[in-house]
Amino acid sequence: MGKVICLTVLVFVLSGLCFGQGVSATDDCNNDITDHRGTMIPWKKGAWKTGKYRNVFLDAGYKQSDIDAKLARAYYDVFEGPGKVYFEVGDSMGYVSDVKNHDARTEGLSYGMMVAVQLNKKDLFDRLWRWTKKYMQHQGGASDAYFAWSVEPKSGKHNSEGSASDGELYFVTDLLFASNRWGNSTGINYYAEARRILDAMWSKDGTGDVKNVINVEHKQICFVPTNRGYGWTDPSYHLPAFYEVWAEYSKDGHEQFYRDCADTARVFLHRACHPVTGLTTDYTGFSGASKAMRQMGDAFRYDSWRVPMNIAMDYSWFGKDKKWQQDYGKRFQNFLFCRGIDTFEDQFNVDGTLPTWILPAGGYQKLRHSLGLVSTSAVASLMGTQAKSWKFVDAVWNAKLEPYADGYFDPYFDGLLYLFSVMHLSGKYRIITPEMNK
Repeated sequence: MGKVICLTVLVFVLSGLCFGQGVSATDDCNNDITDHRGTMIPWKKGAWKTGKYRNVFLDAGYKQSDIDAKLARAYYDVFEGPGKVYFEVGDSMGYVSDVKNHDARTEGLSYGMMVAVQLNKKDLFDRLWRWTKKYMQHQGGASDAYFAWSVEPKSGKHNSEGSASDGELYFVTDLLFASNRWGNSTGINYYAEARRILDAMWSKDGTGDVKNVINVEHKQICFVPTNRGYGWTDPSYHLPAFYEVWAEYSKDGHEQFYRDCADTARVFLHRACHPVTGLTTDYTGFSGASKAMRQMGDAFRYDSWRVPMNIAMDYSWFGKDKKWQQDYGKRFQNFLFCRGIDTFEDQFNVDGTLPTWILPAGGYQKLRHSLGLVSTSAVASLMGTQAKSWKFVDAVWNAKLEPYADGYFDPYFDGLLYLFSVMHLSGKYRIITPEMNK
């Protein structure tokens, strides 16, 4: 195996594929750089043991007052500003919209709820949950308690009755956190809502073509909980940290299974991430082997942007796979740095070459230096072991949620990933424990 990896590295260097704009083929861009802050040293223990969360921005030399302002502005831009993706409905509801695609998705609603519980915005959380429950959650039938993944925001009409498994994963975690933070006697019984989803999940046996969101045999999240989608997965859905949370707070009798899922997710990510670039494809089998999807092929695209953020969160919260995660972070950031810290593209084949077909978004079909990937690659600095990692932190600090030069603007996916990154790097994305309700 070592010979194969060395040969792959040699091919990369000789072909010049890992060299970005402004880096010549005579430079080894995988070597570390010199930075006045020195080599980044990652924390050795997870927050679950220490109760402490790293403020990477502060370590990078930014002032706390500026960090607070940065987070407040990121939240404002996504939820309140002229380019916002959050919209209130009446006196008690609200939704997050993928405005470029004119729909509301379980991804966006569940991300919004996570932002709300992390930043202690109870009214926002409750509005989002009420809207989700009313317009997305199935009430009865084979899909009872699951969610329609795409909804027409103004009418509530379901664009699809089916579920995307990551939505359910986030909703359960959101609700468990809300239960810990605010208790269950303030109008919504968050724990009961989380248990309803979990209990329903365990009752799905394929009747009506609806399955568990976790493939029970493989102990891995499936792409969609149907008979057809039950046998494969999406690497960006693998959040071992969330399973650890379920094991602690679900109290539904499946705690050991969730701990096993966390360990399995970590091992899966070892297999799914390319040994040189660290890239994953958007879709894989449970072995980690890529799964081509029609014209989309088997490439690193929008879904995959989330993988480094998910791995870094697991490192920050639980620190159970430190050595591999640090090595992964180094490989992943080295690859992007070699493409150019200010120029790296947003879609790749996993070997680092550029794909022949570009997945379009919002009516545009082009490679770009996307804020979403700038953001998640910066979160990988939580695992950083080299001075180069500071440059990724600086890059997201200097980034702005605004239209690109060609007019393309994505305040939804770019915006939410950017907000998540600022939360992570300022130490504001945490395990919400019952102690926070005291």
